[in-house]
Amino acid sequence: MTRAIWFLIKLAIVVAIAIYLVENPGAVTIDWQGYVINTSFAMLLLVTVVLIGIAALAYRLWRGIRGAPGAFGRRSRARKRERGYRALTRGMVAVAAGDAAGARRYAREADAMLRDPPLTMLLSAQAAQLNGDEKAAERYFQTMLERPETAFLGVRGLLTQAIRDGNQTEALQLARRAKSLQPQTPWVLTTLFDLETRAAQWGRAEQTLLDGMKSGAFPAEAGRHHRAALLLERSYEAELEGHHDDALRHAQAAAKLEPAFPPAASRLARLLARTGKHRKAGKVIEKAWSTRPHPELADAYRDISPDSDPLAQVKRFERLQSMVPNDPEGHVALARAAMAAKLWGEARNHLSKALAERPTDRVYRMLAELAEAEHGDIAAARDWLAKAANAEPDPIWVCKECGTLSKSWRSICAQCGAFDSMEWKLPSVAVRIAEPHRLPPARPPEPPAQPATTTTVVQQPEETPAASPTQETQRGTTAQQPQPAAG
Repeated sequence: MTRAIWFLIKLAIVVAIAIYLVENPGAVTIDWQGYVINTSFAMLLLVTVVLIGIAALAYRLWRGIRGAPGAFGRRSRARKRERGYRALTRGMVAVAAGDAAGARRYAREADAMLRDPPLTMLLSAQAAQLNGDEKAAERYFQTMLERPETAFLGVRGLLTQAIRDGNQTEALQLARRAKSLQPQTPWVLTTLFDLETRAAQWGRAEQTLLDGMKSGAFPAEAGRHHRAALLLERSYEAELEGHHDDALRHAQAAAKLEPAFPPAASRLARLLARTGKHRKAGKVIEKAWSTRPHPELADAYRDISPDSDPLAQVKRFERLQSMVPNDPEGHVALARAAMAAKLWGEARNHLSKALAERPTDRVYRMLAELAEAEHGDIAAARDWLAKAANAEPDPIWVCKECGTLSKSWRSICAQCGAFDSMEWKLPSVAVRIAEPHRLPPARPPEPPAQPATTTTVVQQPEETPAASPTQETQRGTTAQQPQPAAG
C-alpha cells in the first residue's frame, strides 16, 4: 500500500511537470557553427533525456561484452564449488552411515571440486578409517597438524587412534597438545584427566581437574569428590617416597574437602595417630562417624587407640555408638569390641539390635562366631551360618561403571580402570570381587580391618535377562573363585 502511494505521488509530480511545460513551452535557440536550431524547452528536455538513456544502454552493452569471459568463469567456478560442497556433505553422511565406499568416492570428488585441503582432509581421513586403512588416516591427520586451522582436528584424530590402539603414552602426549590448542574444551579436559589418572600422575591430574571445574567440564560436587580421591592418592604416593609431612598435608586437604568420606577420614586419623596425635585422630573419626557410620571408620577407630586393653576399647566404642544410636554399624562395631573383651552378653545384645535393624550376612556370621567362642556350640554356629547363606548382603564398594565389587576403596577400579567410581552400597548383581593383588600399587596396604568375616553377595534378577533368581554366596575375607569339580 505504501509503495503504491509513493508511485502515485511520483506519477503526479511527473504529470504536473509535463502539464507545466506544455502550458509554458518557452523557446530555445541554438546557434552553433552556422547552424541555428529553434525549438521549445520541453522538446529540448525530451531529446536530452532520450540521448542520456541511449548512452547508458550503450555503456552497459559494452561492459557486458567486455566482462562476458570473466562472468562465465565465475559461474563455472560457482557451479563447481556447489558440487564440491554437495559431495562434502554427502561424504559426511556416508561416514555417519558407515558407508566406506561412498565416503571414499565423495572424498575424492570433493577434493577435486574444491581444491581446499582443510575442508576435505578430515573427510578423507574418516573415509580411510572406515576402510580400515589406519596408516592412510594417520597420514591425513599428520598433514592436518601442519596447518593452524586444522591442527586441532588432526590432534583429535590421532588421539582417538591412540586411545583405540591402547597406546596410553602417545594418547597422553596428544591430549596435552590438544589442551594447549583448545584449553577450555570440555572433552579435552575430561580425556586428559582420565589419561593422567590411569597413568597415576596425580599432581597433573589435580591441576587438570581444577581447570576443568573452572570451565564447567566437571560438576562442582563430582569435581570436589574427584579432588579428594586425588589427594588421597598423593598422600599414599608421598608416604611411599618417605615424605611423611606431605602425606599428612594431602590427607588433611582430602578430609577437609570431604569430611564424611570414610577413606579420607580413616587415612587422616591413621597418619595423625602415627605422629602421636591420638586424641585429634579420634576426633576426626568421630566427626565422620556422626555424619556417616562406616565399617572402615570403626576399624580405624580401633587401630588408632593407644590403649590395647579390650575393656578400654569397649568404653571407646560405647561413646562412638552413642553418637548415632540407631545405626546398625554402631551396634556391630561395639559387638566386635565386646567379643574381643569376652563380654558375651553385651556382644549378643548389640548383635540382636543390629539384627533387628538390618539382618545381614555379617551379623549372622558374627552370631555364629559368638556361639562358638562363648560355648563351643558348633550346632548353633551352623544354624547361624545357614541363615547367613540366605540373608541380605552387606554394603560393599561397587564400581558404578562396571559393577566390580571390592572389599576396600580404591581410586582406580581394578577391573575397568575407571577413576573414583567406587560407591558404598548394597550389591544388586553378583560379580567378582577384586582381588588384592590386582589393586593399583600406588597405595600401601592398610592394617587388617577386623577378624575374619564373610561377605555375601546375592544375585537378584534385575535388568539382566540372564540373571538367575537363585542366590549365590561368596564366603571368606577375600572372594575366592570356584574350583573346578573333580573329574
